[in-house]
Amino acid sequence: MSDDDFMQASDEEYDFEYEDEEEEDSGDVDIENKYYNAKQTKTTDPEEAVNEFLGIPTLEQEKGEWGFKGLKQAIKLEFKLRRYQEAIEHYKELLTYVKSAVTRNYSEKSIDNMLNFIEKGSDDSAAVQCIEQFYSLTLQCFQSTNNERLWLKTNIKLARLLLDRKDYHAVARKLRELHRACQKEDGSDDPSKGTYSLEIYALEIQMYSETRNNNQLKMLYQKALKVRSAVPHPKIQGIIRECGGKMHMSEENWKDAQSDFFESFRNYDEAGDLRRIQVLKYLLLTTMLMKSDINPFDSQETKPYKKDPRIAAMTELVDAYQRDDIYKYEDVLQNNTDLLSDPFIAENIDEVTRNMRTKAVLKLIAPYTRMRLSWIARHLRIGEPEVQDIVSYLIVAGKVQGRIDEHNSTLEIESSGDADRAKAIQGLSNSVGDLFASIFKEAEGFRAPAPELASYSDQLGDMSNMDLLRPSTRASGRVRRGNFKSQGFMNLAMH
Repeated sequence: MSDDDFMQASDEEYDFEYEDEEEEDSGDVDIENKYYNAKQTKTTDPEEAVNEFLGIPTLEQEKGEWGFKGLKQAIKLEFKLRRYQEAIEHYKELLTYVKSAVTRNYSEKSIDNMLNFIEKGSDDSAAVQCIEQFYSLTLQCFQSTNNERLWLKTNIKLARLLLDRKDYHAVARKLRELHRACQKEDGSDDPSKGTYSLEIYALEIQMYSETRNNNQLKMLYQKALKVRSAVPHPKIQGIIRECGGKMHMSEENWKDAQSDFFESFRNYDEAGDLRRIQVLKYLLLTTMLMKSDINPFDSQETKPYKKDPRIAAMTELVDAYQRDDIYKYEDVLQNNTDLLSDPFIAENIDEVTRNMRTKAVLKLIAPYTRMRLSWIARHLRIGEPEVQDIVSYLIVAGKVQGRIDEHNSTLEIESSGDADRAKAIQGLSNSVGDLFASIFKEAEGFRAPAPELASYSDQLGDMSNMDLLRPSTRASGRVRRGNFKSQGFMNLAMH
């Protein structure tokens, strides 16, 4: 064969193969173009986009990646459009691609993302029922393919859905099933499934927190903190710490509650979870219950949220509480009723409010000795029965020395100044009595002058007036000595 013949043959062969590849690539390009054109019309015409996506699988000779992608997009749009039954039917078709059309890891990640997507959109009962169907179909599919990871993930999502619906009996059954799947034959936790175990603990802790089963909650909380074989998502740690904080709050253990809420906030913040704002409110609430003067926004983690409008009301409450400004505190509560929409805040804010009003009563009554309970209630803008309760508590606790006149609805304060003066007078009286007893009872008292001194005086008198000495004169001398003795005691008593 000459060189020319060889070149000609080579060109023909090359041209034939090139045309064959071009036809194959052309088919993939058409499918790819159809897919991306449909994605561009999702926002403007979702109905048309659904039809475009559903048309992609028919363009493939065999089930492949583009058909899988087209079905995924169509199902998401149908769920948004509330076409739930159609979404379920197309999801069944999508699961048939899992066994051969796409890789195990890609299918697992795609299905997990889709379940996360529809879980966020479950805002009505029909959507919830649709999600349950999705979970049931997923479990059947991946149990038959022995994909344990996705089976565990899907069951955990189903347990979370049941918990949101407060179907606690179903949650408990599902959690027992999950625990068994994460345990070894001897019943101990499998270290290789530590991450899933921690997620299951988090769900169980949430259930016991909502049902207020503190005994079980405390046991599981301590057990979850000891799990070291897992590298959990920060959100899971945030959930566990949040429930721990609520547990400590129910026991009025404010210090440990503050620590747990701070750790929960930090983990939620790291995960980018919006739950961090609500937990930050719990942290501020605990600061007031601790009666702490420390600014909770001094830490590096909380400082960026100091001026966040979502917690502005709670920040104002803390500021008013630390300044003992009862009027500002009450105004913030009245103008931000949405604060009490959270049952946990509504349950614990009463204790803060009572502390605030107790301090306000003490400040108000300090200058007075007698006042009407209605006057206190009017100044603090609260009911008279509540004032009576607060004053009664202050009297019993020994913080106020007084009594309540229920007939006249008045509070009478015992003046400490009068009591001090009465005590001082009583002390002086006791001292005088002791002095009197020591001089006239226990001692010998004052003695009369000795006879030798009397004779010497008489002798002096006799020497000056010998011829005038008479018995009467000597008698009068004894009277003078008696007068001197009386005058000396008077001088001593005065001194």
